[in-house]
Amino acid sequence: MKVGLVVPQFGINATKENLINFVQIADREGFESLWVYDRMLYPITPQQPYPGTPNKREWPDEFKNNLDPLTTLAFIAANTSKTNLGTCIIDMIFHNPITLAKEFTTIDILSEGRVICGFGIGWSKDEYLAANIPYEKRGERADEILQAMKKVWTDDIVEFDGNFYKIPKSIIGPKPIQKPHHKILLGGFSPKTFERMVKYGDGYIGVLLGSFEYFTNSIKMFNDSIEKSSRTRKDFDLTILTYPYLMKSSSETSNGTPMTGRTIDEIGSDLSKLKSFGVDRVILAVNADKDYDVNETIEFVKELRKFCQ
Repeated sequence: MKVGLVVPQFGINATKENLINFVQIADREGFESLWVYDRMLYPITPQQPYPGTPNKREWPDEFKNNLDPLTTLAFIAANTSKTNLGTCIIDMIFHNPITLAKEFTTIDILSEGRVICGFGIGWSKDEYLAANIPYEKRGERADEILQAMKKVWTDDIVEFDGNFYKIPKSIIGPKPIQKPHHKILLGGFSPKTFERMVKYGDGYIGVLLGSFEYFTNSIKMFNDSIEKSSRTRKDFDLTILTYPYLMKSSSETSNGTPMTGRTIDEIGSDLSKLKSFGVDRVILAVNADKDYDVNETIEFVKELRKFCQ
């Protein structure tokens, strides 16, 4: 099972010094990939609850300060030489398909073919409002964006005539180093996500937040969708984003939260479970708190990597 790391891109620890130190050490240590998130804004009075917080109302504080994902990924490309570079995920709905396709192509060329495209459609109505994109029919928009981007990446003469996006007959270059194009991973939780994956993508990015019972349901939808298609499991990459947390005080309790424990072995046992489910890649996102230290974080994830081998 391959191991990727989320870089210090959010919160008070999103500094140039931390970013350079982190990605260069990770590159030297042989981690398979480095990943960035996408977050447009931090709404003061959100229209929807945030699913990843205990009270589901207040968004994580680190979302108030975050570096742009694709600019950050280009910076990482310039400061590494071996690791793959991925997005987990980019909310593609908020971007023009030509511009987004060219940004990924540019990073792929500058990194000599190391880009992995992780896409989603977003869920925040506040971000949709700010992007001036209707919340309705977002799935149909996503389908067209993926179709249009693949044409930009592969066709010598690009032309697209959709309901939401149109490209006049044009030459759009250069093309990515990876052929026919970069690997496309899609994130989401609905059956539509997996239908879109088998039609337009090369894999799935899931998130291990709730119980393993909920997680296994996503794995089932992943496998069922592949079985219903003309493709096979080997055609797809199963990547899971996780949030490992080592409890530091006796007052803390895990409440059964995956990837949380008092010892490395406790957290590692969950990684072993993921491996048994057939996960191809795990992404480790270490909480960036006030006491964040790059070297300590790298040593922590190096210990966890042992359970993935």
